[in-house]
Amino acid sequence: MSFSLTRRGALDLAGALLVPLTLAGCSGGGEAPDAEKDAVARGLDALGEATPVELAHATQFSLDSYDGGYRLATLASGDRLLIVPENATAPEGLPDEVAVVQQPLENVYLVSTGMICLVDAIGALGAVGVSSVRAENSPAPAFTELLESGEIAYGGIYRSPDYELIAAAACPLAIENTNIDHVPEVRAKLEELGVVVLMEQSSREEDMLGRLEWIRLMGTVFGREDEAAEVFKDVAARVEDAAAEGPLGKTVTFFYINEDGAAVTRRAGDYFAQMIEAAGGEYVSFAEEGAADSSPTTVTVEMEAFFAGARDADVIIYNGTIDDGVTSLEALSEKNSLLADFKAVREGNVWTCDANLYQQMTSMADIIEDFRTAFSGTGEPTTYIWKLG
Repeated sequence: MSFSLTRRGALDLAGALLVPLTLAGCSGGGEAPDAEKDAVARGLDALGEATPVELAHATQFSLDSYDGGYRLATLASGDRLLIVPENATAPEGLPDEVAVVQQPLENVYLVSTGMICLVDAIGALGAVGVSSVRAENSPAPAFTELLESGEIAYGGIYRSPDYELIAAAACPLAIENTNIDHVPEVRAKLEELGVVVLMEQSSREEDMLGRLEWIRLMGTVFGREDEAAEVFKDVAARVEDAAAEGPLGKTVTFFYINEDGAAVTRRAGDYFAQMIEAAGGEYVSFAEEGAADSSPTTVTVEMEAFFAGARDADVIIYNGTIDDGVTSLEALSEKNSLLADFKAVREGNVWTCDANLYQQMTSMADIIEDFRTAFSGTGEPTTYIWKLG
């Protein structure tokens, strides 16, 4: 079921709904960790024996299956969500650490843009009622249509959500990405309003297919497990086919220049580097030791060190998803004069991208094919990257 509400209606209804609520099974208390584990066992014992759901690549979440359609999702962050099927109830005895997601879902607040293509692929967009994305920034045509028609309302970005609208819509679930960790007060307020927060961590998957496998969790949450398994199987097979064409002998660097003038690159071996290698390229990486900064997914390198390590790369892909991007070789060189001396800049083998490169997980095989086109220089049309002139 979709949700459509005028701003006036949202404000009127919000007055009745903006009161502190408590999540099901989240009444607080000061139990010691061992006592909490015992409480989890007691609560879940009522569901019978847990059967682990086998995942092929993902490591940042796990799933356990119980009789009657119950599922327990455990995220790498430590969050636990018990997905309760329609016409069933959550068992008593669940402690604070287990949030309850009751099916069927409607009016979900979808914040993570990376999950949009996954929810779309399993046919569950109808369960979304509020989003952090405006129509002009939507990564999926079907999602754009729902935003333009008003069936999905704009509810503010992750750090500044429209609490009144979210409360008025009675959103039962917010699907966030890891940015929510930077604003714990937002998460706390959403939970106070009775919204279960699912922080998806697909960006922390090291395996490129592990990131895609988050579709299995979306399928579980929205009650579309079979659809999710089928999509994952299909896309994974296409990725394997795309990666079977072999190396091209071309070195590739992927980066952007931050506000301090340093180059921010992806970590060696992460899912993005794997896609480059699957397309036949050899990824130019930098060690964390001696780097200006690092994160779970990136390594930041001072420009002189980056020049020394990447100047002879055959192909540059400039990451236009973070800063304002670049539109020409001249604009790229203006970011730092050293870039003009890179081999790829001199020879005109520079490409760029936008946020679709990260958000379209179900198009992974097509992205790999685009990379291969760039590395091989065939001149064939590309969709997710484009060449700078």
